[in-house]
Amino acid sequence: MTATTTSPYAWVPSPEQIRASRIRGFVDSLGLADLEEVQRFAIADPERFWTAVADDIGLEWSSRFTQAIDTSPGIEWTRFWVGGRLNLAALAVDRWAQRTPDKEAIVWEGDDGAVRRWSYAELHGEVQRAGAALRSLGVGAGDAVGLCMPMMPETAALFLACARIGAVVAPLFSGYGAPAIVSRLRDCDAKVLCIADGFLRRGGQVDLKATADSVAADVPSLRHVLVVRRLGRDVTMHAPRDRWYHELQPDVATTAEPADTAADSPLMVIYTSGTTGRPKGTLHVHGGFPVKAAQDIAHCFDVGAADRVMWFTDIGWMMGPWVICGALMHGATLVLFEGTPDHPGPDRLWSVVERHRVSVLGVAPTVVRALMPHGDEPVRSHDLGSLRVLGSSGEPWNTEPWLWFQRVAGRGQCPVINYSGGTEVSGGILGCTMLRPLRPGAFSSPVPGMAADVVDEHGRSVRGAVGELVVRAPWPGMTQGFWRDPDRYLETYWSRFDGVWVHGDWAEVDGDGQWYIRGRSDDTLKIAGKRLGPAEVESALVAHPAVAEAAAIGVPDAVKGEALVAFVVLKAGVTDGPDLRRDLARRVSDDLGKALAPKAVEIVSELPKTRNAKVLRRVVRAVYLGSDPGDLTSLENRSAIDAIQALRTS
Repeated sequence: MTATTTSPYAWVPSPEQIRASRIRGFVDSLGLADLEEVQRFAIADPERFWTAVADDIGLEWSSRFTQAIDTSPGIEWTRFWVGGRLNLAALAVDRWAQRTPDKEAIVWEGDDGAVRRWSYAELHGEVQRAGAALRSLGVGAGDAVGLCMPMMPETAALFLACARIGAVVAPLFSGYGAPAIVSRLRDCDAKVLCIADGFLRRGGQVDLKATADSVAADVPSLRHVLVVRRLGRDVTMHAPRDRWYHELQPDVATTAEPADTAADSPLMVIYTSGTTGRPKGTLHVHGGFPVKAAQDIAHCFDVGAADRVMWFTDIGWMMGPWVICGALMHGATLVLFEGTPDHPGPDRLWSVVERHRVSVLGVAPTVVRALMPHGDEPVRSHDLGSLRVLGSSGEPWNTEPWLWFQRVAGRGQCPVINYSGGTEVSGGILGCTMLRPLRPGAFSSPVPGMAADVVDEHGRSVRGAVGELVVRAPWPGMTQGFWRDPDRYLETYWSRFDGVWVHGDWAEVDGDGQWYIRGRSDDTLKIAGKRLGPAEVESALVAHPAVAEAAAIGVPDAVKGEALVAFVVLKAGVTDGPDLRRDLARRVSDDLGKALAPKAVEIVSELPKTRNAKVLRRVVRAVYLGSDPGDLTSLENRSAIDAIQALRTS
């Protein structure tokens, strides 16, 4: 429900929403009063807490664990579910195919409006055939399979098929160029690359097969390219390396049971990009990533079997595997969307929500900021009454877009569940739940069970000030290290403070216990000795009626050490000019103090982003300063770089 005008909260749960929520049921099952008691219980007795989580989210074991948590190898290498055996495919597909065979498991809509639907029985058959097809290509337990595809039904089937046969899936961003794919497949010695013949984006065809051909020659371990037909286009097939998925399927058996995998059997290597060096392959296991996804999607987003869940993402980003695991493990319906939220018109995202009766919708804040300039009408022209929960991940919010999302898309009735963590975490560190009122852009608490804290440079807890976000206890989704690089894993997360995970985000907890992400540590601004996250600057700018989007960076300054430069995308119809730039600079100094006034306000037509709409501030800074921007494999719009480079020569 909407909060009153005098409340500091934009959404307050109704008694009915609280009583019906999954998190309330979990709290009650523990015999505890509230989330604060849950967090204290998780820290005091992690064995009992994580056992309760496993039971609450309905994990079914081929052999139940004898010990929930074992820290004897060192906290950095904590083992969960000792002795336990389970398989993701059995949890996400097989049991529902037996119990609710006719229920819709996956609904897909393409960029061109085409729609496909699979029941759980149909998904089960597809996963069986996909697993048998991979086996026929020589894939066995522990072998790596690259998965570079758009979000389509076969993508989910192949992802789950890898789990079913005990292979290790390596999801890859479908927009990667050949060098980025090569580096990742070589790192994990992939035996098979699964790829579509192409896909549609904004009405145009994207050729993936040509990319695969470039990749195959440079990956010595690669034996086969498995091509899924999406466009039906003529592509060059190189026998015997290349095989059509649809031709291979009828020739394979479908009766094999899921592999009897242990909880700590490898499931997935998913890569995160750094500013320098080779990408980090985070290793996840059957009892890790899927468990964390299932817990978070239930306890934070309140997802159950009756829900229809859609997250605007890609299989190569953490939220792609996350939503597949989380939605299907609860027997919900997964809605997949191939297209972009504003094609062929600014109402496309909302039309998809209406058409497929989506109840839980997740997007990045940048998607909302990009849709806001089109106004309320594209949203209000559609019946969004099916929505009950809105979700966001990927980056910090600004207040105005958060309020617009909640009040226009959510009709003032839906909570915006803010969620932040990472690929290495398998989900969230901070989140929101159906139990607490929500403030725009804030997190109401750590995700249940996450021992989050904010610390100063000495590792001491701080409140009311920006500090490092850390986690003081292990959790099931914690990566089992970087693939073949354990030292880099320890250096990245465990080297600052003994036994404490340092995540790399600046965060703050205010006097009311609300949590805020202030940006990545490597994005941090330090102006005249004052440290602040770029999100604070960007929120001040986006609050201006002329501004659609903003990015803040620090540049070297002889006096202040670092000076602030703001990059602004104006709303349609707004004219750039000296007066406007002065007004924008004044908005920042009024909100944050005169010492933090921007050295320059630069107007650009677009900001460099990933396909899932994260703004790449490090790229903005590097290009603006004329230095090496580092890894650009996740960059979606290279034209944004040209616009920033033009500023240096103007």
